[in-house]
Amino acid sequence: MGYERFETEAMPRWRERLGQYWKLVRGDRPIGVLLLLWPTWWALWLAADGVPPAWTLFVFTAGVWLTRSAGCVINDYADRWLDPQVERTRGRPLATGAVSGREALAVFAALMLVAFGLVLTLNRLTVWLSFAGLFLAASYPYLKRYTYLPQVYLGLAFGWGIPMAFAAVLGEVPPVAWVLYGANILWATAYDTWYAMVDREDDIRAGSKSTAILFGDLDLVIQGVLYALMLVALYLVGRQAGLGPYYHLLALGVAALLIAWEFVLARHRGREACFRAFLHNNWVGAAVFAGLALDLSGLAVWPF
Repeated sequence: MGYERFETEAMPRWRERLGQYWKLVRGDRPIGVLLLLWPTWWALWLAADGVPPAWTLFVFTAGVWLTRSAGCVINDYADRWLDPQVERTRGRPLATGAVSGREALAVFAALMLVAFGLVLTLNRLTVWLSFAGLFLAASYPYLKRYTYLPQVYLGLAFGWGIPMAFAAVLGEVPPVAWVLYGANILWATAYDTWYAMVDREDDIRAGSKSTAILFGDLDLVIQGVLYALMLVALYLVGRQAGLGPYYHLLALGVAALLIAWEFVLARHRGREACFRAFLHNNWVGAAVFAGLALDLSGLAVWPF
């Protein structure tokens, strides 16, 4: 015990600060990166009709981590009044005072500048679209003060990589990109509602707003509608893009089964169960990507 205390006291200040910044950007919680990465990769593979150019893939993959991290920082900055009142978030660096508001804004600016530097290597349309992405990422955290629909706005922000990916690969944003964007908005609204259900009681006490509060006792019903519409939108994307059975039958079929399991997990609305249902969406995104990539690879032959 004494040895551990000595180790903590002897830790260099720079290492302690880096540890706090790492927690601030959710480096220890990669689920947000994955939920942002899958739809971005869906768009890149569709736009390129297969594996996208290596540099474009790198820019968007690194950009996902940078912008998600920046989004977490600005979210915690906006919620520094709320997080100490919520059980799940009261240990965050801004909530505890381990990181100051000025430090958080500096980290946010640094992350966004690096992300913008990467975008500048792409075409002009992608650069222009990135400004809309910056606005969405920076304004999202403040929505929960004024509307019960911040989860919808999260979908708008999390999915903005979709039109940017099409713009980067094709130099334009075709109609199929907007259908895919709509599918992602439905998906993000649904999975972030699971997340909001974890905090529903704390949010009500603190005066925060969410779809979980808005939906009330109809939450599971509306969740079912959102997921069903998401699958319909993804089907329309596949039909418009000319995808085959690996996408339509295998990917969407597996995704539907995975979603059904989320409802089994969260049927009693327990906090831990709703959080597990939220995390489970990583596999939904992965299933859709696997089927899409397999169809576009040109290597797979459907056996029937």
